[in-house]
Amino acid sequence: MTEQELFAPAASRPETGAAAETKVRREKRPVWSMAVLGLMVLGCVLADVIAAKDPAFMDLMNYTRAPGREFWFGTDTLGRDLFACIWHGGRVSLSIGFLATLLSTLIAVVYGSLSGIASEWMDTLLMRLTEILLSVPGLLLTIFMQAILGPASVWTLSVVIGVTGWFSVAKVIRTEVRQIRKSEYVVASRCMGGGFFHILWRHLVPNFFSAIMFMVVMNVRSAIVAESTLSFMGIGLPLEVISWGSLLSNAERALMTRAWWIILIPGLFLVVMLVCLTNIGNWLRMRANRRERLI
Repeated sequence: MTEQELFAPAASRPETGAAAETKVRREKRPVWSMAVLGLMVLGCVLADVIAAKDPAFMDLMNYTRAPGREFWFGTDTLGRDLFACIWHGGRVSLSIGFLATLLSTLIAVVYGSLSGIASEWMDTLLMRLTEILLSVPGLLLTIFMQAILGPASVWTLSVVIGVTGWFSVAKVIRTEVRQIRKSEYVVASRCMGGGFFHILWRHLVPNFFSAIMFMVVMNVRSAIVAESTLSFMGIGLPLEVISWGSLLSNAERALMTRAWWIILIPGLFLVVMLVCLTNIGNWLRMRANRRERLI
């Protein structure tokens, strides 16, 4: 501590150690975003309880019905109850988001750590390959891979979005690993014969996972957006598989019939979830940055 900091008033001294760590923990959390996101996820998980009606049932006697007592969110152009479709479709969209993020995170962790530990020429080669893939528009790459795999399903979309969504995370992981690869515990583990995956899961991941947590949350958001975009374009999930994206794919017919609720309600749920994920991701990023400055 400098002489000016030592004789400065207590209120103006920079916080260090436990005091600064406590301030980081007490930092204002996005409580509303967490609460709303939690309620939406819970509603999707309990969709069978909340929405007793069959979301796939086509009531042709009540198609394009406005919201009311019988149909709280109205019906779409096929006569399906939008209230049931929202919660069951949200389950599908969230499943794709989480599965794709899990796959992309696993690939990024292994690839980025391998690049960080590897020799200079191998690290350069792996990073140049990552930059080439980053230069290709993500949506174009996703469409290309989905065309190779054939008709879209929950599993194929999860794989396609996951395989095309790890590049940025891998670069961050590589940077973190380059900083800690010469640490005593990593060097000791390698000297004792520890393999790559042993060092990865026991020593590397616990040290950099908090730094990439915000990117993981953002990847969930990106995966949901990608699924909705593909379905809206007509190359995503088939019409019989209900998701928020497939509901929005009816936008053209809804505009022709002036059924505003068919577009507004699914779009509103999608936007609210994306905003909540963005707020939580930004909070995790600021928290990780503050922790790095404290260290």
